[in-house]
Amino acid sequence: MARIGARMMAAARRILRTGYVARVHRARPGDPVPSVELPTATVRFLVPGDLGFARTDAVAGARDDVLALAVWAFREADASSKAEADVQVQVGGTAAATDSPALDAAVALTNVVLREGAVHVGAGITAEVTAVRRALEAARMRWPLLAVDDLVAQLEAYRERSARYRPEALADHLAELHARHRAVTSTAERRALRSRVLGTDEASETPLRRARLDGLGARVSAIGGERTVEIFLAHADSATVLVLRRTYETTGSGPELASRRVAGVSIGALAGGAVVTESAARSASRAVRLGTRRLSRTEAMTSRGSWQDLPPALIADDLAALSDELDALPPRPVRARVEAELVRVIPVAEVQAVSYAPGAQRLDAVIADAAGITAVVSATHAACAPGRLDSMAAALRGELRYVAGSVRRAGGGVVVDPIGFALDGSVVVPDLAEAARGADPDDAPPLATDAIGLALDEAAALLAELAHVGLQHAPATMPGRLRLAVGRLRRAGLRQVAETVEALAGRLGPDPGDAAVAAWVDAHLRVNLAADMR
Repeated sequence: MARIGARMMAAARRILRTGYVARVHRARPGDPVPSVELPTATVRFLVPGDLGFARTDAVAGARDDVLALAVWAFREADASSKAEADVQVQVGGTAAATDSPALDAAVALTNVVLREGAVHVGAGITAEVTAVRRALEAARMRWPLLAVDDLVAQLEAYRERSARYRPEALADHLAELHARHRAVTSTAERRALRSRVLGTDEASETPLRRARLDGLGARVSAIGGERTVEIFLAHADSATVLVLRRTYETTGSGPELASRRVAGVSIGALAGGAVVTESAARSASRAVRLGTRRLSRTEAMTSRGSWQDLPPALIADDLAALSDELDALPPRPVRARVEAELVRVIPVAEVQAVSYAPGAQRLDAVIADAAGITAVVSATHAACAPGRLDSMAAALRGELRYVAGSVRRAGGGVVVDPIGFALDGSVVVPDLAEAARGADPDDAPPLATDAIGLALDEAAALLAELAHVGLQHAPATMPGRLRLAVGRLRRAGLRQVAETVEALAGRLGPDPGDAAVAAWVDAHLRVNLAADMR
């Protein structure tokens, strides 16, 4: 109490009552400092038994409640598994916390949208949205709150006829809120994961003390006359990847955007260098904001691609272990809404092959780790990033040491969507590079048809169309189209997925009720989970 203060102790107890998840790292050879990774900060205990020497990556005094949360996490780890050097624990939480009126209200909102569809939901829903957002904020349910915000953004984009509107995204947000609700209201075992599913232990924003951020690359995307740049920054103190996002009203491409400045530093220097800042703050979703206060400096340094010094949690030097990690992930709709959750740095022992698919404008490369396990690095051309493929091809033929990118499972292996390459002495950011005409790739990829992927894509498109027009306004032909998709799913061997889609087809009619809503959610979750696992 003396170290933390009464106010911060009260804040810590509120979080304890709702529960939180922490990862405890005990002292061991090579890393003698015990630490605890919390959703809002990482706490390191430099001197055993003395909180005066505990250090966090949050600004001093701003989040001292994390010291108490870290101590309680260590106690929980000692009580449950003393033998393990690294252990993830669920701390706190009460039976009363399983009552979720705020989440119930969010699900009721999604039901209205799903029945009416984006086409028919008008501005009259604004008051209900405001009430739902206020209730979720009061209950500290960060992930459902972000999902509601994204859902509302899609509805507004449709009303404004904006290119930002995508029926698939609308459907994903609707299903996500139902999935989170189901995960915390079904069995007692699932309710124990409440804080992880709802983000109740997340602060809306955490100021960081003086921090070093290492640029891992960038992604440039275009929507109409807007360009969005996402810069991926490794934060060693918390062993996480933070995302700095900027949107510009321009039709320019990546090379032009590289010279734009954020907090006095160019985007190119941020994405491919190292930054030391005294004015950073990260959100619950791991988005980072750099302040522009006169007394808080942000300085950039040139990176020589020394990514081997990054935290081990961010380096995937064993592709077989990475594949197992991806297989063990919870379903995407109930995971934490972390911006760069699956961004990893992968050491490259060998580039085995490089191929180009002209029709898809896609460049693929097969890389191998030190044990010979392979992964595919795959990038597709975009007009807003004209040098993406050329710079990638050049990096693959150079003294390549690491590739950074978002990883996923596909076709039974690991696929990397690259954002940056570390060569011997430099970092290449493909989306910010100038276009150049290099040598053609070695060979063309073998032609293949993905029957499972095509069947799942067709079913997902129909479910998104239903969310767009609304279950009450579904065209008379929709049940027949769904049953055609069911036949393709069965021929692809996806019998359980086919059954849920067929059940939805049987529920559609002139007045679909709660059973039709539940059937749509079942079908969407089954289809998208199968797509993630293929």
